[in-house]
Amino acid sequence: MKDNTTVRLKELDLPSDLKKLSIPQCVSLCREIRDILISTVAENGGHLASNLGTVELTMAIHRVFCSPYDKIIWDVGHQAYTHKILTGRLDEFSTLRTEGGISGFAKPSESEHDIFISGHSSNSISAACGIARAMRLQGDDHNVIAVIGDGAFTGGMVYEGLNNAGKSDDNLIVILNDNEMSISKNVGALAKYLSSLRGRKAYVEAKKSIDTALDRTPVIGKPVKEFMLASKDTVRWFLYRSSGQPSGATMFENLGFIYLGPVDGHDLKSLEETLKAATAAKKPVLIHVNTVKGKGYRPAEKNPGAFHGLAPMAMKCGDPEIISSDSFSAVFGEELAKLGSCDKRICGITAAMKYGTGLNRFAQVCPDRFFDVGIAEQHAVTFAAGLAVSGMIPVFAVYSSFLQRGYDQIIHDAAICRTHIVLAIDRAGIVGEDGETHQGLFDVPMLTGIPNITAFSPSDYNELRLCLRKAIYDTASVAAVRYPRGSESGNVHMKLDEDKMLCFENNGGSVLAVGYGRTGADVWETVRESGLSADVLKLVRIFPLENYIIDICMNYEKIIIFEESLRSGGIGEHIAAALSERGHRGQVKINAVRGFVKQAKTKSVLGRFCLDKVGIEKKITELIRSE
Repeated sequence: MKDNTTVRLKELDLPSDLKKLSIPQCVSLCREIRDILISTVAENGGHLASNLGTVELTMAIHRVFCSPYDKIIWDVGHQAYTHKILTGRLDEFSTLRTEGGISGFAKPSESEHDIFISGHSSNSISAACGIARAMRLQGDDHNVIAVIGDGAFTGGMVYEGLNNAGKSDDNLIVILNDNEMSISKNVGALAKYLSSLRGRKAYVEAKKSIDTALDRTPVIGKPVKEFMLASKDTVRWFLYRSSGQPSGATMFENLGFIYLGPVDGHDLKSLEETLKAATAAKKPVLIHVNTVKGKGYRPAEKNPGAFHGLAPMAMKCGDPEIISSDSFSAVFGEELAKLGSCDKRICGITAAMKYGTGLNRFAQVCPDRFFDVGIAEQHAVTFAAGLAVSGMIPVFAVYSSFLQRGYDQIIHDAAICRTHIVLAIDRAGIVGEDGETHQGLFDVPMLTGIPNITAFSPSDYNELRLCLRKAIYDTASVAAVRYPRGSESGNVHMKLDEDKMLCFENNGGSVLAVGYGRTGADVWETVRESGLSADVLKLVRIFPLENYIIDICMNYEKIIIFEESLRSGGIGEHIAAALSERGHRGQVKINAVRGFVKQAKTKSVLGRFCLDKVGIEKKITELIRSE
């Protein structure tokens, strides 16, 4: 194929045909890919800025390596959209993040090119380390490539992986995609360290000049170049001295890696040269690549945080807002800022999600007591515990699916000693298009299995404000307030008993319908609108289960419990067990979620599990009519 021949993605057998193309042809394809990314995310929602920044990098990886024989692992697959396009999913890409379509993250069940599940950060190096060792044991000398962003380097698991990978002799290449961003701006000492490495241009240019000269030297050039790779300390000392730079190994070299970079992540030729050099090392290599988040789309380049994750159609409404003012997240943030301005003990903590959790307002009002710890949920929980035992009142705002990463710390560092920390659990329940890795379905079973925890689940904004105040001032150990993504629903609310933190409406019905959170409100509205012969118990403090809750339930022969959480280990099972201990002989039905939930609109998922109003009415009616 001629170098000047224009090619289109649909004309190619991907990814194999990429190796046949010239650099100018690939540059043209990169422009086409960016157009596809922008149009698809504008329609379906998804992660835009991170994917725009990795187009050339992904192209170079697939031109140098041979997937799936060479294993490419993406750390947080939100930067793997181009990878999907280049591995045979171009025709399906329009279905991105839709029900029945392709996932927004790398997913092994979707393609043989998706080697490892991704959705949460910082796991790629550990996974790559295991895969590389397995391949070596099996006599397979292909490469394993882990692509990880600098934001993920704020997660502690990265260093566990680096420490073990660096001391191996496996064919492992770590590509550090450094765009100075995670979701919010990167923070901490690691961000400063990477910033210092970005400035090593004198070293890079000197090294490139020597490499070029050796490549042109017949006979001895290649062996000397290979010796340089093996004698990195000597060469580094010479290059630094000749360029007037201070000598010294990088952190990565001290851990056992060959360090290459920094490299311009939008220069295909430089990327490919560096990747090829890495394959010759036959030992762990770390390639430091500098990219621009949002590359090629001016609004995303100017505001990459706002264009990190977008809701469907958000771009068609102008510049997308990071968080709607009409949302549980925004109300939580405003209330915490209000409380924090009056109480100097209150601290706000986020794991790189200042805007997504609504803590940006608290950060403005109480900057000295706001802490962004990076993508480090384990540290966040224990850091909160440290603040708490020293007289502060820490509130850690975190998405439900990310809180899973701090489970040990909740038990060991907080609950055992009744340390008073507050967990503000955002995105609890079904979250929709992000799929299995992000559904907030595990926090209830997770937390209610731990002693010394109080958990609240408000269904509207006023309840959220009250629950937050009670979690801060009326609990003595770990307190959790969980609330859904999006806004409150309905205009009429049940009367709340603030002492017992429940709503109970007794109309003399034959069935008791129990719920909490968003689903609890829908249960009450369904019963009221349909005129069903059912009473409603809506829990606001959902754990521990107080005796007066079981007292109410004991008055009913037929009970149905609705919860937007996993059935196994959920509130329904706790209620059923307590009723059984009391000798209840009636029917107890639990209507909850089972299994992992794939991407789909929240409304569709709720309907599938009979947790929308139609399903709730159906299930209550069936129980009323049952013998």
